[in-house]
Amino acid sequence: MRVITGSARGRRLKELEGLETRPTTDRVKEGLFNILQCDIEGRRVLDLFAGTGQLGIECLSRGAASAVFVDRRADAVRLVRENLEITGLQDRARVVQGDAVEYLRTLREKFDLVFLDPPYQAGLREPAVEILTGFDILNPHGIIVAEHPADTVLAPPQAPYQIRRTYRYGKIGLTVFRRGGNEENEELLP
Repeated sequence: MRVITGSARGRRLKELEGLETRPTTDRVKEGLFNILQCDIEGRRVLDLFAGTGQLGIECLSRGAASAVFVDRRADAVRLVRENLEITGLQDRARVVQGDAVEYLRTLREKFDLVFLDPPYQAGLREPAVEILTGFDILNPHGIIVAEHPADTVLAPPQAPYQIRRTYRYGKIGLTVFRRGGNEENEELLP
């Protein structure tokens, strides 16, 4: 598993042992970053269920302003910190050990891009999307990317969020949600 491009291009990231963490495959990761290529530089990123941290690290390498990594497992948190050191990107990162859904419930900051890749069978994806959209933690035009089994259809979120598109890569699906802007407020401005 390597960083694809940017300041840490080519750096090999460490992986977690065992089967509990399922890193995003290279094919899916490349597809994901082709989709997001113009939506990363200068953005604030939240990598929930971070695992190895590879998605947030890729964003930092590509010029994201900052990234917060959240995982409940102590070994994953340790590994994300090691991977940030390997890539030299720790100065723009914060790593949090804790439950991702609980973290969302207490969050008091806004993000531009959120990666959501919980264990497939844990039943956490839908509650996390509901909390993300319900508490409205994305800046206008923010993006949520949820990874899931390709045969899963995610429920439409509440306004001002909408599903932009679902991409399929073999057995893996990526659904991109987008938050609308403040169009209703913009019309009132002189």
